[in-house]
Amino acid sequence: MAGSSHGHTPAAWTGVTIAFIGFCISGAFMVLDIPLGFWAGLVVVALGGVVGMAMKAAGLGQKQQAPARVQARAEAQLQSS
Repeated sequence: MAGSSHGHTPAAWTGVTIAFIGFCISGAFMVLDIPLGFWAGLVVVALGGVVGMAMKAAGLGQKQQAPARVQARAEAQLQSS
């Protein structure tokens, strides 16, 4: 995983940060026993996913590699080890 830089993009960081904030909101309102706040936090969690996908669609996510290139990289790793 380390060689692929999986998740090291602005889209991933932004989506996860927003989802984490929603998780914290939801958790706080769960402890405070306020159901509306809990559900609002879950909406923020879902919003994090939507924002991450929108940023990826806008070109801020990881670029897709051609299958031939992925296979060539895997073969090169096998030969070097």
